[in-house]
Amino acid sequence: MSAAVKYTLARIGLFLVVVAALWPVGMNLFLKLMVALIFSAAASFFLLRGWRDQMAEEVAAAAERRRAEKERLRSALAGDDQPAEGDQPR
Repeated sequence: MSAAVKYTLARIGLFLVVVAALWPVGMNLFLKLMVALIFSAAASFFLLRGWRDQMAEEVAAAAERRRAEKERLRSALAGDDQPAEGDQPR
């Protein structure tokens, strides 16, 4: 399972735990959801730091791969791509 999926599921789970804890409190439903959203976001900042960092590394690696592939395709389209020594036509 990727770090992004784990982090997202943990954020949702943390939100649901906070909503469940606030459920018996006598306040408006919208207010409960807003308090749960704010509290779970603050808690996830500290509790889910490891998974957030892993997710950021995965996203950065994917962006670098896309950038490298884009540059390779641009140079191939521009004719700058040099064929490998064994790939030359005969």
